[in-house]
Amino acid sequence: MQDLHTLIETSVTQLGFELVDLEISNRGKLLRVFIDKLNPKDVKDSVNIDDCSLVSNQLGNLLAVENDVDYDRLEVSSPGMDRVLKNEASFVRFIGERATVKLRVPVVELLVHAKDKKEEKITKKNFLGLIRGVEAGELLLECDGVIHKIAISNIEKSRLSPVF
Repeated sequence: MQDLHTLIETSVTQLGFELVDLEISNRGKLLRVFIDKLNPKDVKDSVNIDDCSLVSNQLGNLLAVENDVDYDRLEVSSPGMDRVLKNEASFVRFIGERATVKLRVPVVELLVHAKDKKEEKITKKNFLGLIRGVEAGELLLECDGVIHKIAISNIEKSRLSPVF
């Protein structure tokens, strides 16, 4: 999968796009590629149908010639409003946006109740909050007024969570 990922990422980047995500499903018969513009002019400058068609044609030719990948269907699309966040750069790009974060290994937090000052340890694996930044490999995520430092290496899955 890594070689296929590298091959597709190189080709997509040469066309001026970023490979956001790559999914292989349906027993390897469906290849789904999510792209975004490398250097958007502004927030509204997003991937359109012509961009998807260009990348789809390029990848179809590339995979037929360069790599004998057995697939029945290739889908190329934008990552959508609830796009996947996979690396430090994507978290930095979306500072101030709301995101959901699921951890590989839960963290233990100490809660102190305001009324009776009782302490309670809880384990937490899922977070929903505002991205406040990235420092030394840790995501700063604000949830209910509290900034959580989450090791990016411990993030299993993360997506933007737009408010409508």
